[in-house]
Amino acid sequence: MNRNLQETHLNRARASLRQALSWYGYLRKSGQLAANPELASLLKPEIETLNTTLNKLDANVIRIAAFGLVSRGKSAVLNSLLGEKILQTGPLNGVTQWPRSVPWKPGDKVLVELIDTPGLDEIAGDSRAQMARDVARQADLILFVVSGDITRTEYQGLLELRQAQKPLILVFNKIDLYPETDKNAIYKNLQQLGAGNIQNKPLLPDEIVMIAAEPAPMEVRVEYADGSITSEWETPPPQVDELKQTILNILNREGRSLLALNALIQARESEENIAQKTVHIREKEAEDIIWRFSQYKALAIGLNPIAFLDVIGGLITDLALIRALAKLYGLPMTSYEASELLKTILFSSGGLLLSEIGSSFILGLGKSTAAIASGDNPLNITTFFGSAIAQGGIAGYGAYTVGKAAQLYLEKGCTWGQLGANTVIREILSQVDKNTILYRLQQELGSNFGEL
Repeated sequence: MNRNLQETHLNRARASLRQALSWYGYLRKSGQLAANPELASLLKPEIETLNTTLNKLDANVIRIAAFGLVSRGKSAVLNSLLGEKILQTGPLNGVTQWPRSVPWKPGDKVLVELIDTPGLDEIAGDSRAQMARDVARQADLILFVVSGDITRTEYQGLLELRQAQKPLILVFNKIDLYPETDKNAIYKNLQQLGAGNIQNKPLLPDEIVMIAAEPAPMEVRVEYADGSITSEWETPPPQVDELKQTILNILNREGRSLLALNALIQARESEENIAQKTVHIREKEAEDIIWRFSQYKALAIGLNPIAFLDVIGGLITDLALIRALAKLYGLPMTSYEASELLKTILFSSGGLLLSEIGSSFILGLGKSTAAIASGDNPLNITTFFGSAIAQGGIAGYGAYTVGKAAQLYLEKGCTWGQLGANTVIREILSQVDKNTILYRLQQELGSNFGEL
């Protein structure tokens, strides 16, 4: 991807986050948070996450996190990239006890933060999973370090990290310990297993790299001028140029797009959490609003004698219901967005609400005819009220269905809309080239963000 396109992705992501923060700032300005301390407490960490994510975008720092089991050489890999031994390594397992980050400047314009993590198999299950989720959530790119064929524990850890939906490079470390034939056989196995069976496609060259971050010492024969012969142990230089070049290629080719996409994924999660917490805490009030609008719609449509106005009035009531729910939750909702949301609900309801509109119109015609003819035949009054009751019942149920469906969409916060996180994510994914590391995530992310 060219640099201009990457800058566009970055600017769109910034605009999306700023819009989200300005929208949720409405909760404070309107006094809703002050009036509800419990809600304010629930939303505070999510709003802080949105602010942190925006600051990270503005700083233009890319985070690369290294994961793997103990003794696979994660710290050594990062030290070899840094060109100096900053992170502690040693022969004992568990040298790294907690995540630690160090700055790295591999190029003139690229600033990277490398994150070292404890071995995935040296922390208790729940704590390990939470640590992995927290670090992976912050990372823009993941290095998963192995030192041979993948074990069952490694494969499980790899699958868990794949769920973070982040680009991942599989790093085959300690290749100096294997003969050429074994090394190539392991590489082919890693190509297939490393994909995590997400798309049943083997890893591409940019997704798997063979290195020796801290090669084992070698015995070297030394001949002196006097003819004496002895031997010494020498440590060969690290073999990490391929990994460094792979990372640089990725950062130059799609680094800003990576940064934008991962910021949007974090923002999307925070926005959904804000909306879900707000929806949950006001569930009873929302239910009252839905029932009230259902009754209004049933009465208004049931008693209205003009068929065409029945349909128009029903749609206006549904739009008003959606906006009333959004106002209750403190979520932004323009008339245009409400109409788009109603359209989505209508077409995703399996025809139920569309059939409601059709039935309403047909019953409305019968009701109108009965109303017009009521002066000639009193029995037509009975027909009118029978049609009105049936139409009102259908309309009321339709309003209730719209209200419950709107709740589900509103729980996703402001991730939809022109600058919504989902919209911008889909936009970025639609412009991903086949030769990028983001391409593997295209179908998976696209399926998750395919709905509003």
